[in-house]
Amino acid sequence: MDFLTLFAIYVVVVLTCIALVCKYSGQQQTPFSLLFNCISRLAGPFTPQWLQRLLQRSLHTLFHQRNSMFICLHLLLEAAVYAEFTYEVFGFCREMDTALTSLSVPYVLLAVKSCFFYLCIKKDPGTLTKKRVSAQLQIYPYDRKLFHPGVSCPTCQLVKPARSKHCRVCDRCVHRFDHHCVWVNNCIGARNTRYFLLYLVSVCAMAGDVALLTADMLLHAVLRSGLLRASYMDERGQQQQAGPLFVIQHLFLTFPRIVFMLGFLIFVFFLLAGYATFHSYLALVNQTSNEWYKSRGYVCRHCHPDASAAADHPSGPDTTHHPKRHFYSRGWFRNLGEIFFPLRPVLKKDN
Repeated sequence: MDFLTLFAIYVVVVLTCIALVCKYSGQQQTPFSLLFNCISRLAGPFTPQWLQRLLQRSLHTLFHQRNSMFICLHLLLEAAVYAEFTYEVFGFCREMDTALTSLSVPYVLLAVKSCFFYLCIKKDPGTLTKKRVSAQLQIYPYDRKLFHPGVSCPTCQLVKPARSKHCRVCDRCVHRFDHHCVWVNNCIGARNTRYFLLYLVSVCAMAGDVALLTADMLLHAVLRSGLLRASYMDERGQQQQAGPLFVIQHLFLTFPRIVFMLGFLIFVFFLLAGYATFHSYLALVNQTSNEWYKSRGYVCRHCHPDASAAADHPSGPDTTHHPKRHFYSRGWFRNLGEIFFPLRPVLKKDN
């Protein structure tokens, strides 16, 4: 089995794991939890108790408590990419007479991304407090599908405004809760969604620009070497024309770090571009990812009569045959304006 085949298998396995994470995120029972429980049962008799407790405590701290480990990992990967780009790609591009303006764009995007990244980490997402909750109750009406009046948070002991949710990781209720992002170690809510969207866009632009400059450098290296017109002797002693696979394998052997960096950047670009597109769509229709996930389980009992008994709610029957799909949407432009200029309660003036 040659190097390219092994690398292709590795890429397929990684992409499959990421697809499973995206599909089963937020669910209690997942293939990962089942696999981990199975491994724990099999290895339990042979593993010391102290090691089992240490692993459980580490996993709980990593995924169920606020910590800066993913921020450090983010900065480490970013530093590795820019160190390789500066150390090797930048010099090759200067030899090819690439404009200095083009080569400076990745560093400008890095500064912009770092600014939004910092704001995502430091900005309060819209935490519910005793002083704020009365005002936040006025901002959004209850849709009586996903959010109902009179519901209190058992942990915070506060009445929950519409579109709010208690984050188990941060141990607080957040207004217009979207999700908890481990990469910024913060919740994404009413007051920092704008920075999160701009952060995603800037990361995509940064990865895409560095990938384009790197791919251009490798393409010029191939054209200058004349590999496309070369030939080689195969294992049977026959002369073969150098094809794309031969060129890729040659690049792996000649520029291994640069090629791996390019592959990582392409992977990050498409992954985050899809994620940024999804969140842009949610922003346009004025929906959070929490609401999108919860709305998938909503069943219209008029379309599915078998579910009518389970759909009853104390707040009263639903008299609408097909409820509005995006209850809080007010049009694309006003929805985007609400993201970048969060709504504030209207204060009544005393006479």
